[in-house]
Amino acid sequence: LQDASRISVYDLEDFYEAFVQFDKDGSGTISTKELGHLIRALGENPTEQQLQEITQEADMDGSGEMEFVEFCVIMKRLMKDSDSDIIRQAFRTFDRDGNGVISTEEFKYSMRNMGVHMSEVEVEEMMKTMDVDQNGEIDYEEFVQMMSLDQPVPIEVLEE
Repeated sequence: LQDASRISVYDLEDFYEAFVQFDKDGSGTISTKELGHLIRALGENPTEQQLQEITQEADMDGSGEMEFVEFCVIMKRLMKDSDSDIIRQAFRTFDRDGNGVISTEEFKYSMRNMGVHMSEVEVEEMMKTMDVDQNGEIDYEEFVQMMSLDQPVPIEVLEE
């Protein structure tokens, strides 16, 4: 729940630019009918069923209009779904033997395959940074933390 209530500064800027373009009358709201176009303009591709569910969830007062904060919550949820698929696939790529953790050797091999050549010291330092529980391996949760590079902004800040 905490992750769902945070948005990166970069995402926030993109969301706002798109939102303003679709807010034709400058009222600070957009029509739920325009929501699908706006979401797609930001690179997400929800199904019609997902759009219907999102619209029903977003238009809590039944007005047919959505405020920017409500829109941010919906976009973050959509992005989290697609981001988690990408992160899961990247983890599988690093976890060459499929045992659910990334060893130092697997990490080193994967980095070299991506064209990143690191010294033994650099590999050890990076592993220490990512290996939160210091057990010598990177598990999925640690990998997810490593992949979350943007500094999140609490949604509560947007409401002020």
